[in-house]
Amino acid sequence: MNRLKQKYLKEIIPALKEKFGYTNDLAVPKLLKVTLNVGISAAKRDDKFQALIERTLVRISGQRPILTKAKKAISAFKIRENQVVGAKVTLRRGRMFDFVDKLIGVALPRVRDFRGLSPKSIDKTGNLTIGFKEHLVFGEINPDEVESIHGLEVVLTTNAKNKEEGLELFKLLGFPFQK
Repeated sequence: MNRLKQKYLKEIIPALKEKFGYTNDLAVPKLLKVTLNVGISAAKRDDKFQALIERTLVRISGQRPILTKAKKAISAFKIRENQVVGAKVTLRRGRMFDFVDKLIGVALPRVRDFRGLSPKSIDKTGNLTIGFKEHLVFGEINPDEVESIHGLEVVLTTNAKNKEEGLELFKLLGFPFQK
């Protein structure tokens, strides 16, 4: 079993039960899934760049991404219907805990000028969204092999009822938040 999942079961559930007054372990907020998204801009919408994004998402997540397509045409953004506009990967269970452990321990400390996550990055339902300007912060990416740098978004989805519960869950998991 993953180190982070053991920490959740042994330390975080009792702490959240005490703070919020839960009587049942299953009522305690938990991570449901982690989604990694990469948008493909109109300027870089060629097959080579698309393949590069797929390779980096496979390296980072260990799972093949799904290509997302536009639902309708938007002329201002030079998008046609059914045109590929991004790629995403959804991680659950063991892979999710492995990825979150790696995110907290390796990726976030490698971000340049990192001073902690803003509590504002948690929405009203307790989900955390983190945007990376460079995908190089992940240890699986070798900077010498990178042809072009792209950003990515990581969304951690919980079943927390509100922002306060979500924030407490992420603090106990070990995410560094600004004071």
